[in-house]
Amino acid sequence: MTKTPKLSGFPRPGSVVEFLQDNEAHIAWVLEDTSDRLRLLTRTRREVKLSASRLLPWTGPDYPPGATREEISHRLEALEARRREIMSEVNALELWDMAQGEVDRAPAEWFASLLWQDPGSNELAALGRALIAAKTHFKFHPPDFEIHPADLVEAKLSKGREEKEREGVVRGGHQLFTALWGRIKSGQPPLSAGGTALAESQNLDPEVAGRLREVLLAQVAGRTTGSSGGGAEYDALNKFWETLKKALPDVPHLALQLAQAWGVLPPHYNYQIDVAGYAWGDQWSEAFAGEIAAQQERFADLARSAETDAGLDPTPYVSIDAATTRDIDDAFFVREAELPDGSTGYLAAIALARPTLAWDFGAPLDREVMHRVTSLYLPEGSGHMLPEALGTGQFSLTQGLAKPALVAEFLLDAQGEVLDTTPRLAWITVSRNITYPDAQAALDAGPKDPAGDAQLDLALRLARTLFKRRLAHGAVVIEKPEPSVELEGSGADTRVSMQLRQPSPDAELLVSEFMILANCGLARWARDAGVALLHRTQDIALPTDAQGVFSDPVDIFRVVKLLASPALECTPRRHAALACEAYATLTSPIRRYVDFLNMAQMQSHLAAGQPRLDRAGLEALIPALSARIQEVGQIQRFRPRYWKLAYLAQNRREPFPAVVVDDGGPYPTLSLPDVQLTVRLPRNMLGDKVYPGMPVEVVFGRIDPLTNELKVLEAREAE
Repeated sequence: MTKTPKLSGFPRPGSVVEFLQDNEAHIAWVLEDTSDRLRLLTRTRREVKLSASRLLPWTGPDYPPGATREEISHRLEALEARRREIMSEVNALELWDMAQGEVDRAPAEWFASLLWQDPGSNELAALGRALIAAKTHFKFHPPDFEIHPADLVEAKLSKGREEKEREGVVRGGHQLFTALWGRIKSGQPPLSAGGTALAESQNLDPEVAGRLREVLLAQVAGRTTGSSGGGAEYDALNKFWETLKKALPDVPHLALQLAQAWGVLPPHYNYQIDVAGYAWGDQWSEAFAGEIAAQQERFADLARSAETDAGLDPTPYVSIDAATTRDIDDAFFVREAELPDGSTGYLAAIALARPTLAWDFGAPLDREVMHRVTSLYLPEGSGHMLPEALGTGQFSLTQGLAKPALVAEFLLDAQGEVLDTTPRLAWITVSRNITYPDAQAALDAGPKDPAGDAQLDLALRLARTLFKRRLAHGAVVIEKPEPSVELEGSGADTRVSMQLRQPSPDAELLVSEFMILANCGLARWARDAGVALLHRTQDIALPTDAQGVFSDPVDIFRVVKLLASPALECTPRRHAALACEAYATLTSPIRRYVDFLNMAQMQSHLAAGQPRLDRAGLEALIPALSARIQEVGQIQRFRPRYWKLAYLAQNRREPFPAVVVDDGGPYPTLSLPDVQLTVRLPRNMLGDKVYPGMPVEVVFGRIDPLTNELKVLEAREAE
């Protein structure tokens, strides 16, 4: 393309020129030209020395030199006003539309010819200014303007919209969050759900308010840059947050506190659920209604086949669980048995729920269940690993209903030694679902009493034998009070109460020993049969004084420090605390995905002669599975502690009994047996004599359940 000649030549004294400063065109008068240097007077009457190469490629009009500064100022003001008026009439986007496909770049004169027949210096300057301002559509490469292609224009417009939105969010967020923080610091109660009144009082656009909610919720869930599953959307939200929080103090859980003060989230909100990406309740299962329905249909077909073909196992199994338990995954039956040597031993049949009956591994539902990885049982309710239609309904061992199970039969001698293990697949009917208190009452009554139960009494005799045998092999048993956390009310009005659970020691011993028997016995059987399972191992050496039963807080504290966390692996190794040579969990397949996988391995081997996965296939799952167990396990570990701290905060001025469990260092450790918490405090608060086992009464000062802060205000030796 041939460029159109410029309207004026080299500037001289009296010429009107323009130059760029801060990305904006400024008008000026040439006072003097010396070689390539110009002395200019701006519209604001400021003198500027400038190289001629800095001038924009349009000049004029030209006036006779020698005008006074007053005359120059008036003329520049008039020209500036005229150019702004013309610029307001120039539509740069229409020019871009006309130029698209015609040229790639052109000078201002070419564009001016599209608008005017005989453009003057004012028209040319005004048009040049308009094109410079239209950065999304043009790029100024003196003396030409480069015309951006459509795809680049769209990208720039999108970025511009984002920046404009960002500015609005940041501006509105600063105002809103500052007001919210003021409410928090002054101790004002949270706003009603949504906090619309405060948003309206800040003249906050509803879209901006919605964006601010997204920012807060993303931060509460920990979905920041680099977080797993965060993505570009959450990266953008995180950038908003980094800008928004600059005016606020750097305090823990700031986003959560703001969201609660605003009413976006309720008081006592369980943010750890969001951090772990764990869907609470059962609503999540609605997305898998088709798969669940297919499972139920398959279940019904197999149940009919089992009843007509192989028939139901007639064994009168019994289960023992808490009164609130809906996902019943184990039951048992025990009878005396004659052993090959003529002596009398036991036959223990332990039936385990089999939710893997017709499971589609790798399907969307399976992936979601693996992501959930375990059920959660918290003071505020339960979150089940499986859809409730399956876990608490279809596969739960509810009495009187035919259910698929893995039955592990153990032949044991009178000393509790396992002589033979026989696992089999079956359909069973549990005859009775008993609660712990009812089971304990029957055991207390004895087998000869009408209120007693001969089956439970025999099972207890075996359980005690198994327990004694494990102790002889070095088991570590911790016996401590189990506080029950009860919640009443909701939101900010939630009241927390705590009381020690009424123990059912014999019933609890019976169930725990049978579960250990099943997990240890099946792990050994699978090892010998070459069936790969996921094992829990704790292959450590324990000193003799760390073995046995421990109920004293000092002993418990000492022993627990010696125990390493069990590892998840495919190699069957010792579990020291349980005194098992191998231990693979299968007893909670409705509640734990590790047990679910192990159940599938056993089912496949017993039904088809080989496990579903070989050892390499199982080992490949361990890294992701272990990480996910850790993530979700944080909720189960810390949420009950949150409510315990809330309970202490609501009873702040009351003294609580404690006992010194570690007197080493400047901060001795105290255990609070009634609430099962430990706390440290300065040694000087306890006086000169501090010793393990020292009874103490403590009064707490600062308590913050959210930040896990618990500080002792007063401590005195108990009488």
